[in-house]
Amino acid sequence: MKKTLVALAVLAAAGAASAQSSVTLFGVVDAAVTVGRGNVTNLTSMTSGANSTGRIGFRGVEDLGGGLQASFWLEAQLAGDTGEGTNTVTNNLASGQPAAAVNGSQGLTFNRRTTVSLSGNFGEVRLGRDYTPYFWNHTTFDPFSGVGVGANAAYTGYAAAYGSAIGSPITTAVRASNSVGYYLPGNLGGFYGNAQYFFGEQAKGATEDDGTGYGLRAGYAAGPVDVAVAYGLTKLNAGDRAAWNIGGAYNFGVAKLLAMYSHVNNKAAGAFDTNGWLIGASAPIGAGEVKASFSQTEVDGGTKPRSRKFALGYVHNLSKRTAVYTTIARLNNSGGASLALGGAKVTAGENSTGFDLGIRHSF
Repeated sequence: MKKTLVALAVLAAAGAASAQSSVTLFGVVDAAVTVGRGNVTNLTSMTSGANSTGRIGFRGVEDLGGGLQASFWLEAQLAGDTGEGTNTVTNNLASGQPAAAVNGSQGLTFNRRTTVSLSGNFGEVRLGRDYTPYFWNHTTFDPFSGVGVGANAAYTGYAAAYGSAIGSPITTAVRASNSVGYYLPGNLGGFYGNAQYFFGEQAKGATEDDGTGYGLRAGYAAGPVDVAVAYGLTKLNAGDRAAWNIGGAYNFGVAKLLAMYSHVNNKAAGAFDTNGWLIGASAPIGAGEVKASFSQTEVDGGTKPRSRKFALGYVHNLSKRTAVYTTIARLNNSGGASLALGGAKVTAGENSTGFDLGIRHSF
């Protein structure tokens, strides 16, 4: 009898211990037919992530007692149209992107997020590859979350169209590898924020700071109001890249209004700064949501290339996990700008139209 009671106690203790830990498999599969129209070339193609970036991941948490938790997060980008993974960056520089990885032939890489962390009443300390503070505002205050043909022109435009004018595209605009991050606890009366420092991991010498940088974000969200400001700096031998943005949202219940301004300071020789802004809205309608935005990106120099985009979209939720969606966008270029939508190409100053029609399933 005693042995039976002891065995039951051991099993109960083991069950309690296992209940304190959990591992979750999660992901998004998103595929769409995308149409791009321009005066040089048109393109109709299958694309991925036009509503929500495709991904697959694992996350887990362990209760260490006393309010302390340990957790991990492994998240890989997954193309819903081809099954390809996406590259990562080992040193926050273009040199840290192997050619095979850029081509998408490397298989699945946990490029979106790879972190281990400790959290408690003090907040969270997070180590690994993670989103930069500067990026968070772009995805939070854009009705289209920075994806698809409707994405904020200020976010998608400058590196794609003006690489020769502002220097090589910055690899830390969204994520940074080799980072140490801190997130404020969630019990500060609506105030939130995070700080991050990342290493370029170069040998000591003249180039040792290449790919090193930091970011800060602070915000306040309570009731219908959400507002945040962010700053980021990446040190580069060719010239440091600094960026800041401010965004806000107000939820009226029947609709949410969003606005954002961003500035990128490029210190590379012969490069120019860029400015951008967005005004948008989203509104629930039955089982769906209507989205709209008007955004602009402009190079602050030379002929002042400028691109303005109007986007309108609708997402219809078939269930809590599955939705169909469509977005149409029109982009107007001036001053020598040559942005295009949906994989199309245009000559300087010409306009472009883009269209997405897709399905998204999350699990």
